[in-house]
Amino acid sequence: MITEIKYNSNKYTIDLSKPLDISIPLRDGKNNVNAWYLEPPKIFPVVSDDWIGSVKEGADVNFNTIHFNPHSHCTHTETAGHITKKVHSIHQNLQQFFFLAEVVTIPPEKINDDFVITKKQLQYALGNKKRDAIVIRTLPNLSDKKTMQYSHTNPTYLMEEGAVFLREKGVNHLLIDLPSVDKEKDEGKLLSHNAFWNTSDKVRLGATITEFIYVPNTIKDGTYFLNLMVAPIENDASPSKPVLYKIND
Repeated sequence: MITEIKYNSNKYTIDLSKPLDISIPLRDGKNNVNAWYLEPPKIFPVVSDDWIGSVKEGADVNFNTIHFNPHSHCTHTETAGHITKKVHSIHQNLQQFFFLAEVVTIPPEKINDDFVITKKQLQYALGNKKRDAIVIRTLPNLSDKKTMQYSHTNPTYLMEEGAVFLREKGVNHLLIDLPSVDKEKDEGKLLSHNAFWNTSDKVRLGATITEFIYVPNTIKDGTYFLNLMVAPIENDASPSKPVLYKIND
């Protein structure tokens, strides 16, 4: 289905029948992606007296309870409420869902014992482009990102200078294929979160960070439309399903 979109006074056409899903789904068990030292998520049927919420066990319906943490177990989108005293809800603050986005692939640089994404790399990747959203794919880009157990592994992260650059460039939605934009163990400083959301001044409540995405290698770097969908949950973060659409020439 070819659809014309008017966005910031420009017109674009996209094919809604060809979505490019860059989310990691939540699944039961140890093969689910994981971070932040939590047990794997659990999806299990409700048990009430002698009734089990499973058709296989004789029930009329499958009636499962899901136990998980969005920050640890799936693609999720968060607002500044993740790090502020007041827990600002993603449901209340994300009110627009289509954005012009740039997909960039970045090979992290090694500084001391860490692999990082620098301001210089982001400047090179974006150039003079003005985008509402950036989708960062790090290298190497293997499918094991969808099942990686990140706790105590010191994953790649975004340097504070890079987060400042993105904020000053007007990027409001940052998507990355890592468990966090910050260093795993940073004494609670959360430098890139704070810099991107501008918590030392006027907090950018409409800006979001989406972590734990996976961008397949078949998706080329370039400009896309991003549909950023979140579950309607009153919380600092929600499971999300970012979907890209190629812009037709």
